[in-house]
Order: sequence, then structure tokens, then C-alpha cells
Amino acid sequence: MNTATRPRPVSGVGVLDKASAVLSVVERGPVTLAELVSLSGLARPTAHRIAVALERLGLLTRDIGGRFVLGPRLGDLAIEAQRPRLVQAAIPVLADLHSLTGLDARLFRRLDGLQLCVATSPVPAADEEAVLLAASRPAKSGPVAQVLLAWEDPETLYEGLRGARFTAAQLALVRRRGWAHGPDPSVPGTVTYCVPVRAGGNRVVAALALSGPAARVPVAPGRTLSRAVIDSAAGLGGALLRAQGESAPASPLGT
Repeated sequence: MNTATRPRPVSGVGVLDKASAVLSVVERGPVTLAELVSLSGLARPTAHRIAVALERLGLLTRDIGGRFVLGPRLGDLAIEAQRPRLVQAAIPVLADLHSLTGLDARLFRRLDGLQLCVATSPVPAADEEAVLLAASRPAKSGPVAQVLLAWEDPETLYEGLRGARFTAAQLALVRRRGWAHGPDPSVPGTVTYCVPVRAGGNRVVAALALSGPAARVPVAPGRTLSRAVIDSAAGLGGALLRAQGESAPASPLGT
């Protein structure tokens, strides 16, 4: 591990500064308790107490080897911080998808067990059954719910499957093929094709969905449709990474 250090911000509140020291070490990569003590400069009992407390709060967790790594809650906070950029980047992408396919294009996020529509392609004023922006519903059925849950950690998967109208085996299939397809429970009579949007650490941060009447959305999405949606999702993830200062190749629509 690279032991080069940079000045740490100091709050003047002892316990917070110690927690910050622990997080500063772990953000460089997985560490054992001994490495955490050495690199943080904290006494072993203090480093252990702080790390375990952060683990209980979901700010740290352990890898398969028992080393401390950054926890899922930090990822959730990072996603929330990037939400305005995600929505802003999605607006032209969804409009292009709608123009290319003639289908409704929407972007969803998972929040507290709900699937929340955060961006949508232009909706005709007469379309009374369209999914409205900021509309939410329990993430318990349909392709969007499956994509938003399929790549979550085991604990979230277990909770998400309680009362769901899909199974762990169906989520495993979604993970293998990288997309979900089926009836859209939010708009009766429509079918949705949905893919994940990924950002830092390959984490799924949103679901990109195309929906339309069953007659217009094929049972097995064709190469052109799949490529358009997957490229759009990759482009959105790349936009988030670039906003965070990370390098990622953008995948433009239809290329």
C-alpha cells in the first residue's frame, strides 16, 4: 500500500478527527487492523473502537479476508451528491432515445426500498398514463425494480426480496445477461426494457428504461435497441465519473 500521506482536515472535535483518520487510511485500499494502527497513528484500542463503530454505521465494512474497506453508506452518500449531475446528463440522453425508438425513456433510482423516477423523455400532454417525474412506488415488481436490486449487497438483496414478485433466481438471470425485460406494473399494458447505469467502483446508481405498448417492445430486444440503451447507460455513467474527476470513456448513443 502506498503510505504517502497528505495533510488531513481537522475539525477540532477529537472523535471526529480520529474517525476521519481511519477513513483516510481505508480510502486508499483494504487494511488489516495492524495496518490501520500503523498508518493512522492511533493506538490499537482506539483504532479498533473507531473502526468497529464506523462499521456499525455502514461507513466501513469488511472484505472476504476480514480487512476494513469503505462501507456501502459512503457509496449512497456519493450517489446522492451526484444526483443533480445525473439528472442533468440524463435529459438529452432520454430525449435522444425517445427520438430514436419512439418509446418512453425514463431514469429511475432506488431510495429506501422505492423506485423513484428522476428524469423522463418528453411526454405528450394527452398521455394520462405516463409515469410522472418524481413518481415513486415500492421496488417489488417489474424490470426496473429488478435492475435496481440485482447488484445490491446481500443484506439489501435479502430485504428487497421480501414481498417481491420476483425471485433470487430471476435476479441472478438479470445479473448474467445485464438487463431486464417484461410487463411494466406502473403503466398497465406496457412492456419495459431496462439496463443498469454504473458509476464509480462499477456500482449501479440508476436504471435506464424504455417502455411502450407490448406490440412495439419485442420479447427479445434486438441488437439496435439493446445497443442504443446500453450505450446511453454507459454514457450517463461516464458523465458521472468525469464529474468526479475520474477517467472513463463515454459511449455515445448509437455508436
